[in-house]
This record gives sequence, C-alpha cells and structure tokens, in this order.
Amino acid sequence: MKIWLGSNGGGELRAPEDALVPVTDHGLTVGDGVFETLKAEGGSVFAVTRHLQRLARSAAGLGLPAPDLDVVRQAIAQTVAANDQHDFARVRVTYTAGQAPLGSERAGADPTLVIAVGPAARPAPETAVITLPWTRNERSALAGLKTTSYAENVLALARAKAQGATEALFADTTGRLSEGTGTNVFLVSQGQIRTPALTAGCLAGVTRSLVLEWTEADEADLPYQILSTAEEIFLTSTLRDVQAVISVNGLPVGDGTMGPVAKDVRALFRSRSVENADPR
Repeated sequence: MKIWLGSNGGGELRAPEDALVPVTDHGLTVGDGVFETLKAEGGSVFAVTRHLQRLARSAAGLGLPAPDLDVVRQAIAQTVAANDQHDFARVRVTYTAGQAPLGSERAGADPTLVIAVGPAARPAPETAVITLPWTRNERSALAGLKTTSYAENVLALARAKAQGATEALFADTTGRLSEGTGTNVFLVSQGQIRTPALTAGCLAGVTRSLVLEWTEADEADLPYQILSTAEEIFLTSTLRDVQAVISVNGLPVGDGTMGPVAKDVRALFRSRSVENADPR
C-alpha cells in the first residue's frame, strides 16, 4: 500500500509507516479540513472532475487556500496506480489547514494534502435505514460543505448499525427531509422522483447531481414524514451508486422489495457510469 502525502506544492508516494502528519495539524486537532471520496474500479476513477470541483468549493467555503487541482488530479492517478491490486476501491482525498496552534486559530501554514486508496465492499442493491432524533442544521456555516468535522455522522451511523440498518436519515431544523450520514436520498411520490433541495442542508452529492441530470427527478422541499408514505426510496452516493431502501425503522417501504423506479435508475446509472469514467 502507498499513500501520497504533500501539499499544493507537490508531494510523493510513501509507505503507510512513513506517511506522517504532525500531531498539530489543524485537521487532526479541530477537524479543520475538507475531503472527497471517489470510486475506482479496475484502476479507473469515476467523476474525478466533479469531485475536484466540489473539493475546491468546500475549501473555499471553509476559508482554506484553494487546492491546486492539477496536483490533486495527478496525485490521485499516481496513488491509484500504486495500489492497483484493488478491483473496487475507495479513493480518499483529505485537504487540511496544515499545522496550527492547538486552539481554533489558524497559523497560515501550508495546507496538508493526503491521498489514500483502500479496498471497498461492493454495495448491496437494497438496504435498510432509520430516522434520527437529531437534526441537520441547514443554517450552519458548514452546511453543504464536505468537511472532516464528521463526528455527528459517526454517531448517527453507529446508531443505524445498532438497529440493523446501514444508514440514518436526518431532518433539517424546520422538519424537512435532508440527507443521510454519507448519502443523498431520493423518493418516489405520486409517480414522481424527488430529492431534497440543497436548502435543506444536504450535500450536493456527485451521484445525486448525475441522477438529476440523467432522469426526470427534481428537487423539492419534502416533509420528513414523507418517508412513511413514499412509494419508493433510494439512496445515492459515490460507493453505493443507487441503492434501494426496503425498510425505514424496520417497517417496509412498499412491498419491502426494490421498486421498479429504483431498478430503472440503478440500471441507467450503471450503464451511463460505465460509459463515462470522468463525466463532466
């Protein structure tokens, strides 16, 4: 296994034991960083351009120096090539504020850039989810940014796993459906495919954006309670692609199997994504 470690000025591949980040890195001490997860299949990385564009947006939203996207793109390619034993892999790009004092103040240091690749399990076509007593703050300074401040998602996902599910879905503070811990959510209601609008605090997922472009789905303000009446529900994310939800809080969605719309969207997404290693 090789890990790429450096900054905007460049870096190099290192063995894991040599890929060392200072303990005073602001990404470690206060979660001051952003990240992206990409999918690699057979050495081909999907939607690199879209992920890099979102990395830049997240960095700008957090007030970090703009990442050099050419450096990041080259580092991804080098790291994937150096770890080509994985047929299906997660590519993790982490970009932090670099070394800083132990408090919240930044020091203006060079940012830290880390690229790592590891094996990933291929997603099941169907899954179960739960709802949560906690909300996603759509008015937070971090709303819509993919930051390394992920403790809230860690707690929510652990709660889901304890209840036999693989994902947990948030409402926003106004009671609208928002997103999962690492997914966007779509549902079918009265025959129409809908997903929460970004104003509900959800991340603008790469897979979400492609589903919106490739289908007749639209964005809408959706009440959290719609999860109990939806005809179909499915999740989207980089590693899940399109995954049908067959139960919410242990209760079946529809007849408890993947519905026809989810089947069609899954098939369409797979065929289009195979054709386009880096769709624009």
